[in-house]
Amino acid sequence: MPPRKINLLDAADRRIAKVFDPHIAGDVNDAQVKIAKFGEVFDWHAHEDEDEAFLVLRGRIAIDFRDGSIELGQNDFIVVPRTVEHRPRALSEEPVVLMFEPATTLNTGDAESGLTVTELNRL
Repeated sequence: MPPRKINLLDAADRRIAKVFDPHIAGDVNDAQVKIAKFGEVFDWHAHEDEDEAFLVLRGRIAIDFRDGSIELGQNDFIVVPRTVEHRPRALSEEPVVLMFEPATTLNTGDAESGLTVTELNRL
């Protein structure tokens, strides 16, 4: 099967109906590229065994850490190292964020809640 092209922002607008509902954009070896719209506030959590990378495609977000926050805008990128407790949140209406992480990474890490997504849809 030949590779297919995805316009990520168009796909997010058409296919992602709710915030904090990650969708798989593609697989890269043992990792996945995921895309989500962010909402007002997410759960505090950490990933014991995985680093997590965020690239803001549209809008603005903050990632809160226990000792402060980092704000990111369009085209800003950050890696949150494994075991670092964090909480992403939107600073604009439904920002779109690309995430790079191992395929086994649970979106809420070590915190299960109503925001936990165990079965991800693909774009």
